[in-house]
Amino acid sequence: MAHKNLNAAKEAKKDEFYTQLVDIENELRHYREHFRDKVVLCNCDDPYESNFFKYFALNFNALGLKKLIATCYNGSPVMGDELMLDFGDFTGEPKKIAYKVEISEVKDVNGDGVVNLADVQYLLKNDKNVLSLLQGSGDFRSQECVELLKQADIVCTNPPFSLFREYVAQLIKYDKKFLIIGHQNAIGYKEIFPLIQDSMLWIGYGFKGGVGHFYSTYKDTAAAGDHREGMIRVSGVQWFTNLETKKRHEELVLFKTYNETEYPKFENYNAINVNKTADIPCDYDGAMGVPITFIDKYNPDQFEIIGLGIANLGLSVGVKPYKPEHKKYRKEVQRRGAVDGDLYMMKGEEVVVPYTRILIRRKQ
Repeated sequence: MAHKNLNAAKEAKKDEFYTQLVDIENELRHYREHFRDKVVLCNCDDPYESNFFKYFALNFNALGLKKLIATCYNGSPVMGDELMLDFGDFTGEPKKIAYKVEISEVKDVNGDGVVNLADVQYLLKNDKNVLSLLQGSGDFRSQECVELLKQADIVCTNPPFSLFREYVAQLIKYDKKFLIIGHQNAIGYKEIFPLIQDSMLWIGYGFKGGVGHFYSTYKDTAAAGDHREGMIRVSGVQWFTNLETKKRHEELVLFKTYNETEYPKFENYNAINVNKTADIPCDYDGAMGVPITFIDKYNPDQFEIIGLGIANLGLSVGVKPYKPEHKKYRKEVQRRGAVDGDLYMMKGEEVVVPYTRILIRRKQ
């Protein structure tokens, strides 16, 4: 049901999912040492609405930030008579404009590093902090926003779901550190998976149960017991990062032992199928096809990623096309989107195509 929400949003390019402050706090507490004397950019964030901006403003001194920059896309309404009067464009109605806020100093009145931030206007009373209009729409791909990206050390935000591939590609192009939110399905994107394989991107600590509730005006189909007013429930959300974490080097404890019955071999690749990450056998040294959720437990010191057993990515690592005698089954399995390059098994005469499998091997 939550996947339907996400897919519908992606198709309609509805990307207004606002992250809760508590979710940001729960993740960011693991990375505090990375931020000292750094310029942080939140380039999908209206300071008047974004909890990412609020988090970094509140913790500006505690984190030891050098600067905080946030840019707002012009679809976001800016509220406040004082703000509009500053730009000589007050009409009495909220306007939709693109702007940036640059924070270089946050007054710490209590001396404890934590700021009692009431609103953005409090920050702007300091001459070292500036709000200015952008010339364009505030799109992260625009040249003026790219120039701001070049200044940044770390990018932290919840980028548009529909533009996730393009957003990550830009971060990689400009060699930026980042901590961003995406969906676990992105692991299987042909543009994203090679980055994971080459240790250029990995999974953060994550949302509890892999489920996030986001502020949104979109219709929520969550069950009554999990429904929150004014929010939408999305399962399978993840934090993606290239900031080093302790979690990334935690060894996965393996306790199952290999047997041919429980771990059948694929028909078109010399590897065994493993249905759950927890069931990876401790005594099998060959290739294994594991669920995509394995990436959350992936330790590059413990495992080698061979490739992704799906479509062209599968073919590129040696996954064979359907055997001629099995082609008659393809029409049936293709209703699930199966194509040459997907891993498959045989159960008697039946073709069994598991959900996306990552091919791995134990390093020991």
